[in-house]
Parts: sequence; structure tokens; C-alpha cells
Amino acid sequence: MILWLKNANKTLISFYAIMAFFIFWEAAADMNWIDTQFVPALSTVLTDLGRLVVNGQIFIHIATSLQRTFLGFGLAAVIALPLGFILGGWAPKVAKFLNPLFNSLSQINAFTLFPLFLILLGIGEKSKIGVIFWAALWPILFTTIAGVQQVDPLLIKAARAMGANGIKIFLQVILPGAASKLAAGIKTGMTMAFMMLIGAEAMGSEAGLGWLIQNSKKNSNIPRVYVGLITIALVGLIVSYLLDWLEDNIITWREGVKS
Repeated sequence: MILWLKNANKTLISFYAIMAFFIFWEAAADMNWIDTQFVPALSTVLTDLGRLVVNGQIFIHIATSLQRTFLGFGLAAVIALPLGFILGGWAPKVAKFLNPLFNSLSQINAFTLFPLFLILLGIGEKSKIGVIFWAALWPILFTTIAGVQQVDPLLIKAARAMGANGIKIFLQVILPGAASKLAAGIKTGMTMAFMMLIGAEAMGSEAGLGWLIQNSKKNSNIPRVYVGLITIALVGLIVSYLLDWLEDNIITWREGVKS
């Protein structure tokens, strides 16, 4: 109960901060504190957003972007999670050997790989998903390896002494012990996927929130640029809250969850 109240207070504080920002934005435009040619009033942006909601276009862009994001992120998770468990638990020497290579590859910004993805995968959906995949892969992989390696070896030995086999040890010892790290890696991977979305959709897209921003910029429709940015922020916030909710309800053994 106490934890719930603390979380509720934090949510309220965040809500008030966001509302204060929006009020200041509108007031600054009304009082000519900002150049509305480049930063339009919030009411102007919301009016344009309303038009896109009424004609349904914004939902098409959201659905297209979410599809690309989840495909790239999902592919990264499918590869990074099993690989992280193998390297962290069953092949730590291989993980140590490959660590410099992985660190070097992870430092390569996905934006700089656009030309390579275009050459290898073409200008269609595969290249966009590939860029998102690259951005989400590394945080999931690294946190999975770290999470498995932080599990107390004594717990594994105790489980073996009690007759537990490999599957039981994985499900009842390794997975619970690494779960917090896994959750952090998944959230970071999803954040990176959303960060890559705008750039990925600039590669010959015909729909999507990133395309909406790029297209509006080319046509000097500044309010619609802000519509795209606000929509991406809102969608990302909803996904973040959803991941937090899943973490709180799945990882029930964490300290303080039931306080």
C-alpha cells in the first residue's frame, strides 16, 4: 500500500510537470515570447492533431510505426535473449572472448549503418526493421549476459544438490535471479527502438510517425512536425508504462513489490 501511494505521488508530480510545461508553451506563444513560425502554439498543434484524428490518418501512422518497432525489437529480443543466456550461463569464457567485439559493434550508431542496410536489405521494410533491430539488440544482449552472471553460483549448486535438472535450474534459479536485469534491458531496447524510428522511416517510407515528421518538414508544415513528435512521445510513454506494469506483475518476488 505504501509503495502504491509513493508511485501514485510520483505519477501525479510527473502529470503536473507535464501540464505546467504545456501551459507555459501556450502562454509563451500567446505573449510572443517565442517565434510561432518555428514553435507554433500548443492549441495550433492540437487543432492539427484533431484533424488527423478525425480523418483517421494518425492511427494509420501509429499502427505502421508500431508494427516496424515491434518487429525490429521482437527480432532483437528473439536473438539476444537466448544468446545472452548461453554466453552468460553456459559459455562465460566465450562471452569474455567476444566481449571486445560486441562492445565495438555496439558503439556503431545505427544511423551510420543506413547505407549498409539499404544495400543489403533494399529500400523496403526490411532495411527499416534492420536498423531498429540493430539499435535494440545490444542493450538486451548485454543486460541478459550481466543478469545471468550475477546469479549466485551457490544457489545453482544447491539446486543441483537437491536433484534439480537443467530446465528446473534455469526456470527456478537463473531466470528469477536475472529477471530484473532482463526487464531493464528490454525497456532500454524498446527505448532505443523508438529512438531509431524517425530515422528508419525516413528511408523511403509512405506512412509512419517518422515519415509524418519528415514529410511535414519538407512541406514546411511546422505544426504537423510537432504533431508527430508529440504522438511519438505519447505512444512511447504508453509503451513504457505497459512494460513497467508487466514487470511489476510478472516479477512478483522483487523486494518491496508487495509492500
